[in-house]
Amino acid sequence: MTVVEELIRKENDGTISFGNYALDQKSKVSDFEHNGDLYKVKTFKEITKLEKNGLFVYESVPGTSVFSFMATDKDIHFTVEGPNDVQITLELEPEKEYKVFVDDTNVGKMKTNLGGKLVVSVDLSNGKQSNVKVVKL
Repeated sequence: MTVVEELIRKENDGTISFGNYALDQKSKVSDFEHNGDLYKVKTFKEITKLEKNGLFVYESVPGTSVFSFMATDKDIHFTVEGPNDVQITLELEPEKEYKVFVDDTNVGKMKTNLGGKLVVSVDLSNGKQSNVKVVKL
């Protein structure tokens, strides 16, 4: 079981890692600067949420730890870990189609709603990690 003890951190490869699903009480870090952007993370066992410059980016129910998170105009990729199966909501472009991969398996094409939300379920158990990649078509 690996968690991000400091709640959010910069990685050497330019990505960020965040979230601690082992916490019993809500914890947060605000105004975390990375590449000119300000991030805010709220996390504990029930939910993990990431905002960038005040805008929604990532949410998981229940809480997770996310490693090597990188979002570009073309894709988002990260490794997620949690104690149970998880539902992840990502903020992307509204009404666009994306191809979703979990552990290098194509789980299909998905279209975001009017608000740009995309929901992905990931099978996690006992601290298992899964790689998630969402590619804009």
